[in-house]
Amino acid sequence: MMEDAPTTSSLRRALGLLRIVATSDADGMRLKDIAEAARCSQPTAHRALQDLMAEGFIEQAAGGKRYRLSLDFFVLAAKAGQGSGIRDLARPVLLRLAATLSDTIFLLVRHGYDAVCLDRVEGPFPIRSFTGDIGGRVPLGLGQGSLAILAHLPEAEQEEVIRFNVPRLLDRGFLDEAGLRTALAEARRQGWVNLNTGLIPGMAGVGVPVIDAQGRPVAALSVGTLAERLGPQRLPSVVHILQAEAATLAAGLNPFDVSLRYPSRSLSNVET
Repeated sequence: MMEDAPTTSSLRRALGLLRIVATSDADGMRLKDIAEAARCSQPTAHRALQDLMAEGFIEQAAGGKRYRLSLDFFVLAAKAGQGSGIRDLARPVLLRLAATLSDTIFLLVRHGYDAVCLDRVEGPFPIRSFTGDIGGRVPLGLGQGSLAILAHLPEAEQEEVIRFNVPRLLDRGFLDEAGLRTALAEARRQGWVNLNTGLIPGMAGVGVPVIDAQGRPVAALSVGTLAERLGPQRLPSVVHILQAEAATLAAGLNPFDVSLRYPSRSLSNVET
């Protein structure tokens, strides 16, 4: 893509490397792989990467041997895109769902091996939930919204989370690994999660993933309610309404929304 010819400007080379690094996962890319993808020498790639690091667009990870996009890059990109973060975008969705369903609605986002409650709107029925109030977190796999996110992660990521979280889930009284895998397979197949496990007596819930343009589950919308309010007659309608609102929310997502990577930054603005 970028030969070492003098006609290739340093700016174009740097922007090309930025695009290449953007395709890497959270661990970043090695210099050798970046240079190979850019079809330039390693010294040439290294000089351009140093310029990008000096401007704050690239950072080094894994002991300085890998390169990835920096938080400053995402902040800058967010300013150029949709000004509202997912919490602001989701607020009308949560209000509509709470009014339509007369139940408590949650917005969950992934944060490492956990799911964090970024927002919730109370319904008229008193309930208990795994996450509790805004800012509460649970291991991915515990609760309907959390399970919906985990079920739709890429296989390698999902396996890593399962290995890390199974002991944590067992400590919370959750099912074993075989049961978790069965629940994940079912959630992936049907596209939503309906939980009435008895872990919280009398409570039940439905969760659907919010899938971004790259096909990743960046969040979940979920309903928490009394078990008798999620019987077989009402359940299909609740699922349909949740999925429609999740699609609406997904269409407005800013791919550079910092709160999707660092939910605590959105929570810092929540009035207590």
